[in-house]
Amino acid sequence: MNGPALPPRRRLGLLLLLFLGVLAPLWLFAELADEIHELEEMARLDEAVLRWFNGVAGPHLDAFFLAVSRAGYEYGVIPADVLLSLALLLRRKWREAGFAVASFAGSALLNMAAKHGFARPRPALWESIAPESTFSFPSGHAMGSMTLAAVAVLLAWRTRWRWPVALAAVAFVLLVGLSRLYLGVHYPSDVVAGWAAGLAWVAGAYLVLFRARRPWRRRLAG
Repeated sequence: MNGPALPPRRRLGLLLLLFLGVLAPLWLFAELADEIHELEEMARLDEAVLRWFNGVAGPHLDAFFLAVSRAGYEYGVIPADVLLSLALLLRRKWREAGFAVASFAGSALLNMAAKHGFARPRPALWESIAPESTFSFPSGHAMGSMTLAAVAVLLAWRTRWRWPVALAAVAFVLLVGLSRLYLGVHYPSDVVAGWAAGLAWVAGAYLVLFRARRPWRRRLAG
């Protein structure tokens, strides 16, 4: 027996999320991946942006962006992923917890697979103060921070915290992405591709798990 039909506003919201959260980011990722393989204009633009960041480098910015970069992965994103997942499980929010765990774990696995699939070398325009040895495309920091931000925003969207969470999420994602460019360990296209892939994965998981009802809503008895 089919469930009750979704109200028009709800259907429109899901369609917008499908387009803006899944289809558009996937198209952008595909375009960037195509440019990476064909080594067209993107390479020159990538290098020009990195050289600009290197031109404004200084001790204070070094310290700031090193801290932001670390918060964007091992000292921020990963602990936050674990704590958010555990908090949802302890509150017995099973669907919300499943969404968070699937988003975080799936994003990490997709990033590793994509890095090895594209095997793009890291930038080598100067000696970075935070060198990396793995492949470059897409950026794991950008993808991980976007994944955490998107999960937080989608879970908070039906609450009074949605705008503070959304603003903090946007600021955090942008700063993490900029930190990877400033440190010279990623090309801009790596960062944008990481954002696109992380957003597409989280939005897709949300649409699958919450297609019938929104987060935090209890199923009515009877």
